[in-house]
Amino acid sequence: MNKLNNLYQGFSDTKSHYIILDALRGVAAIVVVLFHILETFTHGDNHLQIINHGYLAVDFFFVLSGFVIGYAYDDRWGKMTLGNFFKRRLIRLHPMIIVGMLTGAVAFYFQDSIFFPEIHKVPVWKMLVVMLIGFTLLPVGPSFDIRGWHEMHPLNGPAWSLFFEYVANIFYALFIRKFSNKLLAFLVFISGIALVHLSVTQGDIIGGWSVEPQQLRIGFTRLLYPFFAGLLLSRAVKPGKIKNAFLCCSVLLVVVLSVPRLGGTERVWLNGLYVALSVIVVFPLIVYMGASGNIRGKFALTVSKFLGDISYPIYITHYPVIYVFMAWVSKNNISLRASLPMSLIVLFATVLLAYASFRLYDAPIRKWLTKKFLSQAIHKGGSAN
Repeated sequence: MNKLNNLYQGFSDTKSHYIILDALRGVAAIVVVLFHILETFTHGDNHLQIINHGYLAVDFFFVLSGFVIGYAYDDRWGKMTLGNFFKRRLIRLHPMIIVGMLTGAVAFYFQDSIFFPEIHKVPVWKMLVVMLIGFTLLPVGPSFDIRGWHEMHPLNGPAWSLFFEYVANIFYALFIRKFSNKLLAFLVFISGIALVHLSVTQGDIIGGWSVEPQQLRIGFTRLLYPFFAGLLLSRAVKPGKIKNAFLCCSVLLVVVLSVPRLGGTERVWLNGLYVALSVIVVFPLIVYMGASGNIRGKFALTVSKFLGDISYPIYITHYPVIYVFMAWVSKNNISLRASLPMSLIVLFATVLLAYASFRLYDAPIRKWLTKKFLSQAIHKGGSAN
């Protein structure tokens, strides 16, 4: 088992991180960027998507979240208050949400195109109101749908999954942490059935980004099994020792996310079975393997740490850049082949933006917030992890 301490060491009781799991989050986040770049050329037809199951990276993140939350907090509730837990999670997640919304606001009017034909009609005051609401991560309704995609966060679409991440954190702190492993296993079973039903009947589990009832149903179905399964995994399974775990896990993860859509339009259930198998079996397996691995060598450690550092920033900041890319493609009628140089530039730009956000803003602001709002709790014996 290989772990790595936090970049910012403002407190003495921080648990070290599983560096391979952090790096796998980075691998999945980069696949999400590629998925969204290529989605530009599908014209709304999911069957044309090259990295067809890239959207499942979100479900992998939820498994990771459940596992990491259980590892970091399950054994600390005797000395940690609810307030300290919520402060810690806000400090960890919320600074980059602000940057993501700011990025979306700055890029918004550059995205006017056939994909988003009404953007030029949106008054600045309305866009700014959506941005300010976005800072809180509260979803917006149809009256503030300034993009036309029915997103709960029109300036930065992927923030929908952070909304559900917050929901999971709240319910974990209030109730789920008290559940026995038997009850948790029962919930894993029930939520797994719901996931299979959704995936087989719909053919996939795409959705969750809107406050519409059906979209909320999809969002909660996508959240519950992965989060419960990751939490149960952290409690019930002791990591082993697996050689070359990072390489094996990375290859397996990329392959799973890149498999073409199966079954065509006549047998949507076939693709649904693949999706359910991936989320229910393969993703927990990858998390177990990653937690059981070791990173050897300075270069491998550096690469893994870099991937971990950019994983969250690139996920929460990349989509506004993709929106601009989509506008450029539509305005100039660019084909996929002709767009390859610009696609690589977009990928590089999202990585650069993520790393700059992490080094210049996210890590320093989290260190400052921790010192200001959690140092007293730490001295009294509270957890700051």
